[in-house]
Amino acid sequence: MPAENLKSALRSPAFVIGCAFIAFQVWILFDAQQPMLQRPAHVVFALVLLFLYRPLSADWMPRSLRIAIDSLLIAASLAVGAYYLGEFDRLTTRMENVSPILTIDIWAGTALVLLLLEGARRAVGWILVSVLLVFIAYAFFGNVLPGWLSFRGFDLEPAIEISTMTTAGVLGITTSTSADFIFYFIMFGAFYGAIGGGQLFIDLAIRLAGRAVGGPAKTAIISSSLMGSISGSAVANVVSTGVFTIPLMKRCGMKDHRAAGVEAIASTGGQLMPPVMGVAAFIMAEMLNMPYGQIALAGLIPAVAFYLALLLVVDLSARRGGQRAMTAEEVARTAPLLPRLHLLLPPIVLVFALVSGYSAAYSAVIATLASIVTPFLRRSTWIGLDGFIGGLREAPKQAAEVAIPIAAIGLVIAVAVQSNLALKFAGSLLTLSEGSIYASLALAMLGCIIMGMGLPTVAAYIIGAVLYVPAMQKLGLEPLAAHFFIFYYCVLSMVTPPVALASFAAAGVGNSSAMKTSMSAFGMSLVAFFIPFGFVFDPGILWQGTAAEIGSSALGLMVATALWAIAFGGWCGKPLAMPLRVVIGLAGLAAVIEPMGSTVWFTALATGWGIALAAFLASRADLGNFESRVFVQAAE
Repeated sequence: MPAENLKSALRSPAFVIGCAFIAFQVWILFDAQQPMLQRPAHVVFALVLLFLYRPLSADWMPRSLRIAIDSLLIAASLAVGAYYLGEFDRLTTRMENVSPILTIDIWAGTALVLLLLEGARRAVGWILVSVLLVFIAYAFFGNVLPGWLSFRGFDLEPAIEISTMTTAGVLGITTSTSADFIFYFIMFGAFYGAIGGGQLFIDLAIRLAGRAVGGPAKTAIISSSLMGSISGSAVANVVSTGVFTIPLMKRCGMKDHRAAGVEAIASTGGQLMPPVMGVAAFIMAEMLNMPYGQIALAGLIPAVAFYLALLLVVDLSARRGGQRAMTAEEVARTAPLLPRLHLLLPPIVLVFALVSGYSAAYSAVIATLASIVTPFLRRSTWIGLDGFIGGLREAPKQAAEVAIPIAAIGLVIAVAVQSNLALKFAGSLLTLSEGSIYASLALAMLGCIIMGMGLPTVAAYIIGAVLYVPAMQKLGLEPLAAHFFIFYYCVLSMVTPPVALASFAAAGVGNSSAMKTSMSAFGMSLVAFFIPFGFVFDPGILWQGTAAEIGSSALGLMVATALWAIAFGGWCGKPLAMPLRVVIGLAGLAAVIEPMGSTVWFTALATGWGIALAAFLASRADLGNFESRVFVQAAE
């Protein structure tokens, strides 16, 4: 049977091209080529695979016509690849704005843009394509717009040159990041999933938290954080862990939309969790010209605060609502952990390689090799040929679905930079906020959330970084803090109604109302909603400073966020009255957004924790009085 499956795979053009894609990526890792060679090749591989794995699905169209269209698109993709290969020397040596633009350049560039638009539509839908079309229209018709939006516009030739003939535009930073970093981490995630790493995370979470108060929800949070640490995709995280955790929460008495909401927000946080954060984090590393390991380290404390806040709020909510934990029998149904614990080795290898100073791409490849070897350390976890074939199939398929949308987003960067839109937008943001840093941050937060509705996180982040970061830096924010601020809220947009991709995916898995799920997930996200305001004013939270400064910043963020969680959970030994919850919540919010060590910060913490402690002691006293009354009545 494995031999038959191998023969079947080898007869599949998509599988063979996918294997060639992997071979190409490994080759350029060890023998880097010129950008104008490896970036177009990366895009062409991804286009061909995307059209093969996601064929045209217009049911009203005859099947033969759909096949003909897909074949034409694949042929056009290969023709674009041949153009870049044949014109490589000229494209590499030509001078931008000086060297002539040939007819073949116009045809090939136009074809590439159209192919990317169709590929983006198939990968993530019409919303991203609509955004791209708006920026393309702005490039040509910016001269008809009023005020600061107006600019002279581009003719076709310079537009094609900027977009497709230089290492900017679609072959710029986004494609570079996909080819140089993202592919290898997706490959690691695919192979690690193929050896059972995802199921191990779920079973480990059940053993750790299943019997605790709110155990099913905590299981979802822990397993999703672990899965997110190696997948970096909210929707993929929902689908992989939610098929188990959502039914588990529903069996333990949680309403379907609440269970789906817990999974949605827990999976969304996976994009914040090192070592493999979302795709946008790799783009951030390129934009800031920083090693990815430094970005991952900076994201550690905010991610831990995010998940601790979620764990605390589901714990307190379960205590207030009486949700039952898993039974011993339910926990015992999971497969034994000890025989599989060695499968944790690949993520450990990844972290060790990153910390040791290896590049992100090398670290991911080393971890991928560890994923292939590790199952054979014990006979019980051996994988067959089918598992290996699954990894070979999924890695290039997932990489293609990521590469094409973010390559297309290069059009946004090219237009925003060349039209000077980014700087003009920054100036108008500063004018609108009247120079207030809090107002500017609030406007940037709102803008990121609105842009993220329906857009992939990476698309929302790139647009947000181009438009908002310059203004934030003019207000004195450090580049790392400004980029992380934008990144964080673009991640949270995945659960923000009315369009929330992670919530919609969770609703589909849980058979619940999409809008109710979105509202539930968004409500829970509020428990960690203001964490970015903390690291904007305290660089220690982003791992900047001495060990003592980083430690104190982390502790300050945790205790402030915990207050906010107590207010949302509504429990402190007994149910809290709404006025007390409001005061504790406001104190927690003030402690998060105020600089650590300030008078307001100390006052807020003292007030919030004083009220919480008083409520807890009162609940203990009530319990003691109740027990005393029971004892006296029994004695009588």
